[in-house]
This record gives sequence, C-alpha cells and structure tokens, in this order.
Amino acid sequence: MAVFVALGAFLMTLFGGWTAQRVTDRRHLVLGLTGGLMLGVVGLDLLPEALRASRDEVFGVERALLLFVGGFLTAHMVERLLAVRQAAHGADERAPQVGLTAAAAMVGHSLLDGVAIGAAFQVGEGMGATVAVAVVTHDFADGFNTYTLTSLYGNTRRKAIAMLIADALAPIAGTASTVLFTLPAELLGSYLGFFGGALLYLAAAEILPEAHHAHPARSTLLCTAGGVGFIWLVVGLSE
Repeated sequence: MAVFVALGAFLMTLFGGWTAQRVTDRRHLVLGLTGGLMLGVVGLDLLPEALRASRDEVFGVERALLLFVGGFLTAHMVERLLAVRQAAHGADERAPQVGLTAAAAMVGHSLLDGVAIGAAFQVGEGMGATVAVAVVTHDFADGFNTYTLTSLYGNTRRKAIAMLIADALAPIAGTASTVLFTLPAELLGSYLGFFGGALLYLAAAEILPEAHHAHPARSTLLCTAGGVGFIWLVVGLSE
C-alpha cells in the first residue's frame, strides 16, 4: 500500500510543477500562491510537527525553535553571500544558486515525506492512510514550489524540470528506504525545524515581496491567503 501512496505523491508533484509552468503569464499570481503555500506549510505543518518530535531544550529554548531560527538566518546569509558574489562579477543580483539550493531543500523534504509514509504504514493502516492524505496533497505544493523557486532565480527551464523530477522521485526513494532503517524522531524534529526556518525566509523575504512589487493587486493577496487556507484544509483533513 505504501508503494501506491508513494506513486501518488510522485504524480501529484509532477502535476504541481506542470501547473506552475502553465501560468507563466500570471507570474505575480503564481508567486502570491507560492508564498501562501510556503507560509502555510511552515506555520501550520512543519513547525508544529517539529515541536512535537523534538522536546529537548537548549538553554531554556526548545531545540526545534533554535534550529528554526538558525534555518532562517542560514538562508539569509547564503542568499546575501551569493548575491554579493554575483554583483562583484557584474551578474544579476538574483543568484541562480539560491534557487537550486532551495529546490534541493525541497527534494530533501520530499525524501523525508517518503520516509514518513513508509514508517506510518509500519505502525498501522490507519496511521498510514492519515499520513498519506497529508503527504500526497502537500506534494502538489512541493512540485509547484520546486519549479517556481528554481525558475525565479534565473535558472533554465531544463534545470527547473530536472529539480522537479528529482522532487517527484524523492518520496518513492524515501518510502523504499524504510525497509532498511527508521529515522529517529529527534533527528526528524531537528530537520523540520531547520528546514521550516529556511523556507519561511524564502517566502517572506523573497517570494512575497517579488509577487507584490510589480502587481500590488488584490488578486495577488487573495492568492496568498488562498495558499495558506489550502494548507490549513489539508492539515485539518489529515488530523
């Protein structure tokens, strides 16, 4: 059963990327929706799950929250360092490496989605079905975001499609890996916290300002709110 769910995640990821490609003439709406999806995933899914999985404290603060802030700062520093390097060579400020790094992080997240599917079905069919609903639906947003993030930073369409395919294959690889090992809950919580912080930086500092810069339209704002609402619905249905 887990194999069929992983295949569904594969197809849903590709569908999300295909959708992102088809609406290039409404780029501001795509970016607004992408920002909303990313914000929803971070605030309503990744961070709560990280806090549930990691309860250890470091100097009075939960480790997952420290890594969340660390992920945000790391994304900021990487983006600034790459931008300065590009500017020094007279290149475009929007460094393609940032987009590839962000897409690679999405691939890593999708890999762990696959691990979650396999582990959940090891616990029981009911748990597996609940996780499957969340993961497969989230993978539409993952595919959408992976293609958009790669393209946004000036990478070629071929690279964007390559990252999309890698993101689609990742849940299958993650599900297959659960035959060999189980990811410790503490490590999973730390990863989710760090990844959530990096994703929040990209959404708040890059995607949303870009979406509203050239087209400060009400429709863009509605797309952002709709993206958050969609993730809220998915999380609610998966509980």
